[in-house]
Amino acid sequence: MRRPAILLAAAALLLGSAVVAQIEGTRGLAPVDAGGAFEVSGVTVDVAAPSAEAARLGGWRLAQRKAWVQLSRRLGGGGGLVSDGTLDQLVSGIIVENEQIGPQRYIARLGVLFDRARAGSVLGVAVYADRSTPMLVMPVEWSAGVGQVFEGRSAWQAAWARFRTGNSSIDYVRPAGTGPDSLLLNTGQAGRPGRGWWRTILDQYGASDVLIPTVRLYRQWPGGPVIGAFEARHGPDNTLIGAFTLRVGTAEGLPRLLDTGVQRLDALYARALRDGALRPDIALLPPPTPTPTATPTPETLDQLIDSLAPASAGTALTLQYDTPGTASVANVEALIRGIPGVRSAATTSLALGGVSLMRVVVEDQPAFVAAMQSRDYQLLGQGATLRLRRAAPPASPASPESQTGG
Repeated sequence: MRRPAILLAAAALLLGSAVVAQIEGTRGLAPVDAGGAFEVSGVTVDVAAPSAEAARLGGWRLAQRKAWVQLSRRLGGGGGLVSDGTLDQLVSGIIVENEQIGPQRYIARLGVLFDRARAGSVLGVAVYADRSTPMLVMPVEWSAGVGQVFEGRSAWQAAWARFRTGNSSIDYVRPAGTGPDSLLLNTGQAGRPGRGWWRTILDQYGASDVLIPTVRLYRQWPGGPVIGAFEARHGPDNTLIGAFTLRVGTAEGLPRLLDTGVQRLDALYARALRDGALRPDIALLPPPTPTPTATPTPETLDQLIDSLAPASAGTALTLQYDTPGTASVANVEALIRGIPGVRSAATTSLALGGVSLMRVVVEDQPAFVAAMQSRDYQLLGQGATLRLRRAAPPASPASPESQTGG
């Protein structure tokens, strides 16, 4: 009876070990350069000198001059040369693409990196331009029918790590493939359109959208020609933006094939950005922050009646009148409603045996006061609150018998 428990424990241990191995594996390739240096690649040099070191140094200096002329023409600076001392201050790096070193000769194909701010100030050109919103990159490689992203170190991931994104109009967010990258970003996730989980992943990497550059590699025979079918895909729906095919004669040329594919895919994405095809899906945006609403203040009965009354309702008055019984309430309301110019009259506060309140809406307050006085009633007070009383009867003249003789 203990065997199933032992098997379950062993399976759990193996599963946990597999997950830890997938997370802690050494598959990550950090991006080489994410700065904004100007790059001029493919500069060829052939220099002879008394020694190999002198030939190499002379080749690098010649590469700097030739690269500066190309960069100046590309940015509209006219292609003029500057001194070697100035170039030493402008150049931030030399990339060796291919080199052959002899005892007295140096043949190489080099790339030259120029500091963006310094080179721009010398050429008098703007060095910064508007870029896209942050785009998460998922480089998917299919080879021999197997697809992978960060499950293992791949040549396609290495090509994207080598790509210098500083000169691109796309703001690429390139994961290194370490930690949970292989669990979150895989070929299965590339085919899931669910926006909720995509929003969680994009928030994890600080991006607002996803780009899925895909390559399918076809090898003719071991060590022979390699064909790469490249696709520029975008968004949770894996929408195809563009595709092309490249071919290299031998397997040794695979890195060059993939580097060229990355550059052409970047051009496709840049053109899609200019055409407005890289708009982030509105469903990927975080939900808006709810605006707090103030608690409404309860309205009094008078305010409610005022709001329900039409705009041309006239003047509202509050009358205080004596109500010794229920009959007096009905009599006073009937009296006031019968006066011309009275729109409405209703008791709002009833106090039998005391003083009640009545709300009266009239067209003309002076005419209403005069009409009440003609009916032997007085309205005492000022403003909108008046006291209603019966007028005192006039005093009767004294009788002759009550007069004292002189």
